[in-house]
Amino acid sequence: MRRILLKLSGEALAGDKKTGFDEETVKEVASQVKELTDAGLQVGIVIGGGNFWRGRSSENIDRTKADQIGMLATVMNCIYVSEIFRSAGMMTNILTPFECGSFTKIFSKDRANKYFEKGMVVFFAGGTGHPYFSTDTGVVLRAVEVEADVILLAKSIDGVYDDDPNQNPGARKYDEITIDEVISRNLQVVDMTASILARDNKMPMWVFGLNEKNSIVNAVKGRFTGTKVTV
Repeated sequence: MRRILLKLSGEALAGDKKTGFDEETVKEVASQVKELTDAGLQVGIVIGGGNFWRGRSSENIDRTKADQIGMLATVMNCIYVSEIFRSAGMMTNILTPFECGSFTKIFSKDRANKYFEKGMVVFFAGGTGHPYFSTDTGVVLRAVEVEADVILLAKSIDGVYDDDPNQNPGARKYDEITIDEVISRNLQVVDMTASILARDNKMPMWVFGLNEKNSIVNAVKGRFTGTKVTV
């Protein structure tokens, strides 16, 4: 494994606070990512957190504008987490699909590859840059574009279940499941658009709980306890 794309759930980064970002949680993530980059792994990051606005509409704000606010929320989240990563001794850069002045650089595959080769952690913010698409679709799109080996989905839940384990204590967790099964059963590992994009481009996804000790490092180093979504 040479290059991974890590999707960090905004909910999981909130830690026990359940809202905003918990700095100790983010610092723990930074420590694990640094261990991986020090070992030579190339790491890209996508952060959720735009869901507060994404998809909302009202008499005063339409869906497109709500989605744009959600995209900007992910840019702010990436700037914050990127700074925590830098304080842990990593080089970082943030790429967006739209202009953000001097805050970010415009995404291109060539630019991302240049940063990866320099040993930087590359943050992909702003989703796809278009309304009606979630950060799920954004992470699969970027993973396909930069030819990542796998997407790591670090969530507040520790894998893929046949039902909501928060509502159904008897829900069964899968150790491994195909993307076709995910789509046919509508298991919503990621949204349907992202699932189909992953299937069509043979992009595997590993789902695990972010808040388990050393979960990111364990996933990469063969001590994985979540669910592998295979293609």
